[in-house]
Amino acid sequence: MARTPRKLTPDRSARHLFGADLRHRREAAGMTLEKLAEVVCYSRSHLARIETAEHVPPPDLPARLDEVFGTGEHFARLYAIARHEVHPDKYRRFMELQAQARVIDEYAAHVVPGLVQTEGYARALFRVSNPKASPDAIEEMVAARLSRQVLLTAEAPPDLSIILDEAVIRRPVGGPAVMRAQLVSLVELVDTATTTVQVLPFEHGEHALMSGALTLMTLDDDTNVAYVESIATGSLIEDPETVSARRRSYDLLRAYALSPSKSAAFIRAVMEAPS
Repeated sequence: MARTPRKLTPDRSARHLFGADLRHRREAAGMTLEKLAEVVCYSRSHLARIETAEHVPPPDLPARLDEVFGTGEHFARLYAIARHEVHPDKYRRFMELQAQARVIDEYAAHVVPGLVQTEGYARALFRVSNPKASPDAIEEMVAARLSRQVLLTAEAPPDLSIILDEAVIRRPVGGPAVMRAQLVSLVELVDTATTTVQVLPFEHGEHALMSGALTLMTLDDDTNVAYVESIATGSLIEDPETVSARRRSYDLLRAYALSPSKSAAFIRAVMEAPS
């Protein structure tokens, strides 16, 4: 006996609407989940969970669905809204501002910033920080993190500058293979038209930002905001004087950090060092 499809609730959120519309378009096209899975290269179970809003859609799925169903940018537009709903409310304003920023400057003391994490690196972090979470919950978190990275492949991406403490480069997150893939990805971003990555070596010593992570954002109207993050908390700073002080601290670190070319050589040396 065929299992009765789970009732959908498209009025609950954009993510639920995405799933309900996916099922509606699929059924209208006379496609089974198995057939759609073959076409878009995702598993039947993954698509089923997206239809019932149990999983956030992965970043590359909306475009594939629009192509399959001939819906223009319908699913892409829904996804742009739905992808924010998996993040806690306290981070939503930060993410909204980040999406509007034309310049993003980041300093990371301990881990690679989320905007440039690889899938394996992100998964390893979520597993260790959420030891009781189910595999499905972990995959949901990974998909949410990767969804933020669409900013960097947009038609007009922001200019992104990242300063990484040497500890970020040397700590082997996820094991040798995962960490190597992450370092390879960072090298590719070291010096491009829209991205720079610099390493702050241990030899610099103490500095004003060493206790956490800082994100500085310049919006289209030249408004500047900052986001300061520690282990379990994050604070959005919009007061101009305080933001200016954080900017000064960041600029000093940029002056002391290795140049992009030397940073690339440094990262490669860490990759090639015997484990």
